[in-house]
Amino acid sequence: MLKRPFDKSKLPSRYVTEGPARAPHRSYYYAMGMTEEEIHQPLVGVATCWNEAAPCNIALARQAQAVKMGVKEGSGTPREFTTITVTDGIAMGHEGMRSSLPSREAIADTVELTVRGHCYDALVGLAGCDKSLPGMMMAMVRLNVPSVFIYGGSILPGKAPNDAEVPEDFLNRDLTVQDMFEAVGRHQNGTLSDAALAILERVACPSAGACGGQFTANTMACVSEAIGLALFNSSGMPAPYESRDQYGEASGKAVMDLIEKNIRARDIVTRKSLENAARVVACTGGSTNAGLHLPAIAHEAGIDFFLEDVCEIFRDTPYFVDMKPGGQFVAKDLYEAGGVPVVMKELRRAGLIHEDCITASGRTVGEELDRVTREADGRVIHSIDTPITKTGGVVGLKGNLAPEGAIVKVAGIPEEHQVFTGPARVFECEEEAFEAVRSRDYEEGEVIVIRNEGPKGGPGMREMLATTAALSGQGMGKKVALITDGRFSGATRGFCVGHVGPEAAMGGPIGLLRNGDMITIDAVKGALTVDVPDEELEERRKAWAGPRPTNYASGAVWKFAQTVGPTYKGAVTHPGAKAETHVYMDI
Repeated sequence: MLKRPFDKSKLPSRYVTEGPARAPHRSYYYAMGMTEEEIHQPLVGVATCWNEAAPCNIALARQAQAVKMGVKEGSGTPREFTTITVTDGIAMGHEGMRSSLPSREAIADTVELTVRGHCYDALVGLAGCDKSLPGMMMAMVRLNVPSVFIYGGSILPGKAPNDAEVPEDFLNRDLTVQDMFEAVGRHQNGTLSDAALAILERVACPSAGACGGQFTANTMACVSEAIGLALFNSSGMPAPYESRDQYGEASGKAVMDLIEKNIRARDIVTRKSLENAARVVACTGGSTNAGLHLPAIAHEAGIDFFLEDVCEIFRDTPYFVDMKPGGQFVAKDLYEAGGVPVVMKELRRAGLIHEDCITASGRTVGEELDRVTREADGRVIHSIDTPITKTGGVVGLKGNLAPEGAIVKVAGIPEEHQVFTGPARVFECEEEAFEAVRSRDYEEGEVIVIRNEGPKGGPGMREMLATTAALSGQGMGKKVALITDGRFSGATRGFCVGHVGPEAAMGGPIGLLRNGDMITIDAVKGALTVDVPDEELEERRKAWAGPRPTNYASGAVWKFAQTVGPTYKGAVTHPGAKAETHVYMDI
């Protein structure tokens, strides 16, 4: 490739590479083996969330090397660095989950600080787990540098051996970690043996990569393409496929083109592109956590795009991609059916995509879709003319129990089962609820309430997969409902309402509920109500003792609780772009 005449006079890296006063800085670069030519090229941060915490992160370091090759081919100088990840599957069901949502903020903060501190000119970010994807994208938008996101890829599906100990319904189908959490529920109620559990845990997750269904990681990977920060089709291939490296190299080249054209993250992330992303979440039956992360990404751009706005799009988007946990297929199947580009092509046929949004390739969404030759296969990706359901797989709720809103995934639930009324059974934390479920200390027809698990009150807004999966494993997923001011995993299925706001710690109505209060969840009308008069709720509020004390009086989780805002705004921890007095890229 011909060397470009990059002008560094307006790039941030001029502060560390140009002029006599920067001789000390250059000496550090020479110490790392860089050439004079490399020092005076644009410096590109290649950020990964690589670690040995879980399979979703383990392949990122290899993929980063491909990105660096692409940057070099584009006449840039890559500078690789890493940040943290908290992996939800391992953090699930215990105190570790309180670290999960704060880790999103820590990832965004540490990437920002690294780029600012070393004056990098652009960013390619690689992430593989639930909070690392939005955290990395938030950093890109916050810094507003030329940016390309690349997903580390999904795990391959597991297969159970034909063993006498393994129940027949586990055979001849794809397994994911969701099946393991539900297997725990079956083990608890005596319908799965110790031997079967031991066999299944060895085969459910057979490779590197993120959880295989349309759980939070794959949902946010789809978002990365739909929002424009990732190259089209880059999120599809499973992590073990070394062909992923082609997309890494292409992403490195692409970021150099973005520098040349001065296309920045906020040129890509706009109100329209956020709406495109919400459409893709809805039509794939994606994770309810997208209702938390899309507002947070918008916040970094100074855009008001709250939970209610996300849910409005969910409401009028058909659900036509048959993905687990509500459907049949895993991420590998979606990739083989053509991936996100084919999904967006179907949305375009119905006029549900903004085609003029710019993407990381420098082309518009419409131009990218014009290049897509494949069509919906009718198996994984149904035609939008004959969707699985006419409305999105995720629904927003409001009412006297959730004045600031709540969210429920209805993918895979027939419309006649999308209304549930029952008496409340109230638990003050997830552990209490899980123990009750484990010991079957609840009744069919009840609405299980788990409160004090919001961003402030938890603190940390834990996911409730251990509890919901145990219910499903006991065969009770359709016989009880569950509401919480915490979150649900993307792998959760059943009638489960999360993000109830205001949370209990902020005096929300969920904190005023009592056992026996009649709760109605109406996902058809979008309502979450309790049959208690306003006057009675007000009397209970006067008698409320205040937020439940926690054990987090110092440290990172305490710090998160002090600064975090309401769920409907994305549970963010700083004022965002609206309060900026400068943009990093223009320093």
